[in-house]
Amino acid sequence: MNEMKKPLVNILWLRRDLRLRDHAALYHALKSDRPVLPIFIYDRHILDKLENRQDRRMSFIYQALEAMQQELVTMGSSLAVYHGYPVEVFDKLLQQFDIGAVFTNHDYEPYAIERDALVGRLLSGAGVLMYTYKDQVIFEKNEVLKDDGKPYTVFTPYSRKWKTLLNDFYLRSYPDSVLYDRFYRQEAMALPSLAQIGFEWRGNDFPSKTWDLARMQQYGATRDFPAMDKGTSRLGVHLRFGTISIRELARTAKATSEVYLNELIWRDFYHAILWHFPQVGKGAAFKPEYDRIVWRNNEGEFTRWCQGLTGYPLVDAGMRELNATGYMHNRLRMITASFLCKHLLTDWRWGEAYFATQLLDFDLAANNGGWQWASSSGCDAAPYFRIFNPALQAEKFDKAQQYIEKWVPERNGFQYPPPIEQHELARQRALAAYALALK
Repeated sequence: MNEMKKPLVNILWLRRDLRLRDHAALYHALKSDRPVLPIFIYDRHILDKLENRQDRRMSFIYQALEAMQQELVTMGSSLAVYHGYPVEVFDKLLQQFDIGAVFTNHDYEPYAIERDALVGRLLSGAGVLMYTYKDQVIFEKNEVLKDDGKPYTVFTPYSRKWKTLLNDFYLRSYPDSVLYDRFYRQEAMALPSLAQIGFEWRGNDFPSKTWDLARMQQYGATRDFPAMDKGTSRLGVHLRFGTISIRELARTAKATSEVYLNELIWRDFYHAILWHFPQVGKGAAFKPEYDRIVWRNNEGEFTRWCQGLTGYPLVDAGMRELNATGYMHNRLRMITASFLCKHLLTDWRWGEAYFATQLLDFDLAANNGGWQWASSSGCDAAPYFRIFNPALQAEKFDKAQQYIEKWVPERNGFQYPPPIEQHELARQRALAAYALALK
């Protein structure tokens, strides 16, 4: 009896690019010589480390996969979703299918690089090609370098070079006219529920991925005021998981708001830093001399910071919104991070790790870059003597106390704690500790 032939396919491996339009790897896969099977892997290397079984990001991912599945079903195809270790999943796929090639998009984080190398070796041993493409940034790796070929470590000259290199080629969308009938034809497969992979559904109350021009045009004037519901784009989570195209967003920003475009350039910049200096993603200070700081690391104070009980209303408001929603306004990210590192002299890595568990839009490159900026240990960071005064920040950016009132309504009551540290004393202590480490 002849052994049944395996179906011929090419695989589209989705990771942080959860959409079916303007998608680099998908475009190239659909132009290939075999039907395309789209897959997603709930990676146990990542998920097993998540302590919160109600992690909002899992609900967001599930919702994004469900939206893609609905679209694929109309094309007579289906998404194949797995829960396991990527190498083991691909080993099973090799047994089930005759795979010609795997198409996927670049990921720049240290774990992702190791993962892709392992999967690549498995595929290569089976004679399967693996093609990867740039998709989540405008410029990557060595595309923006100084004239001497070295990477930039200061944002302003990087951004100038970025803008001089930008042209329509880098902003063009991958056409939607590719052959969507080239998806592998199969019955719709049931997506594993969150419960099946050990998580709980947290609802679908996520920021919209649409944006209007008026909101983006006003971004420069409104972005620093956390009480303004539409003062920022709220698109961070969609950029993080690729449910919108960075090219489409950058085109709109280029035409409407240089301030917003600069925020997208910061995103590219931090990804470039992580690529060229991968040690920062593994716990090292970008400036090694800052590892000599003697941190206080008081666990009780850290807990109060996490819970929004420092006695500084603006700091507490930011932390409470983060804990309740998974969102934190960018100015509050700077203020709360500075407070932890400078006022409490707590190692920035503690805060970085806490944000990593709470932020819906957590991205290693941006989170690490932001925390090292706030602690003055990173590239192009705030000088160590720059220490935010939370009271002055509140006066400037929440003058009517609308934001504080929403999240810290008891701030004037006897039950609200007194300030955990006096600002001026904490400031002097931080200056002394930094100066001692850097002398």
